Amino acid sequence: METLKYVGMDVHKETIVSAVLNARGKLVMQSVIETKAQAVRDFIQGLRGTIHVTCEEGTPAAWRYDLLRPVVAKVVVCDPRKNALLLAGNKGDRVDAHKLAQLLRAELLTPVYHGTHGTRTLKELARSYTALLEDCTRVMNRLKALYRARAIPCTGEGVYQKEERTRWLRKLTEPGARHRAEWLYEELAPLVALRDTAREAMVAESRKHPAHPLRQSIAGLGPVRVAHLIAALDRPHRFRTKRQLWAYSGLAVTTKSSADYRMRNGELPKARRARATRGLNPNYNRTLKHVFKDAALLASARGR
Repeated sequence: METLKYVGMDVHKETIVSAVLNARGKLVMQSVIETKAQAVRDFIQGLRGTIHVTCEEGTPAAWRYDLLRPVVAKVVVCDPRKNALLLAGNKGDRVDAHKLAQLLRAELLTPVYHGTHGTRTLKELARSYTALLEDCTRVMNRLKALYRARAIPCTGEGVYQKEERTRWLRKLTEPGARHRAEWLYEELAPLVALRDTAREAMVAESRKHPAHPLRQSIAGLGPVRVAHLIAALDRPHRFRTKRQLWAYSGLAVTTKSSADYRMRNGELPKARRARATRGLNPNYNRTLKHVFKDAALLASARGR
């Protein structure tokens, strides 16, 4: 047991502050290292025994997980929103690293899943497509807002079509508004081309996954939704039960109850009062919820 060590890492852009606890919870080391792969490996390899490491989820969390996983016994990338202990008392890098190590030793951390490299390419392509789709939507909304601000009806998608742009630009009599619309059209054209290219690459990558044909056969799931589904789920077997998958997708019903037992004749029977429902769980994967909701709406509209 003495060889077991718990390492809490408070990671920043340039430095990583680490606290090392032994199996009894005693602080045996604190260190500040540079945020570089070789420095992290040298620090871990300098520790003897079985090493458990934790750090908080963030932008470089996947890089840290891939770096640490081969050289330690256990890596926990934890959800910072659920680390209430870090908000209590003094705040500082050394203090936070020490508290993370304590939470790791007590097994009070909520881990964030970081899977294998099997779907890493698809995940990046899905993120690229989503970002380009949002950029296109943003420019389209600005275009329509420009016309609506001048009481020019612009329902439908004709305002975005390349062959219709000259006709729509004639409706703008103000030189400033016309120039702004021209620049928005020039911005939209390459974004649409990049969005279509990213969608094709994402769908082509998702077809390499063995689960693609099965998921494509489900009503309401087209090639784009299937690609997002595979990228978000990675491996469905990482969920112990279906209830965990529903909660991760934002489809679990939240219930509240109080005073569940009453004293009656010296006994404690459970109250028959029904639990009050409070909607669906608020903490979920947004991509999965959109995929399942949109698929359900499309399937119901088609009567399937």
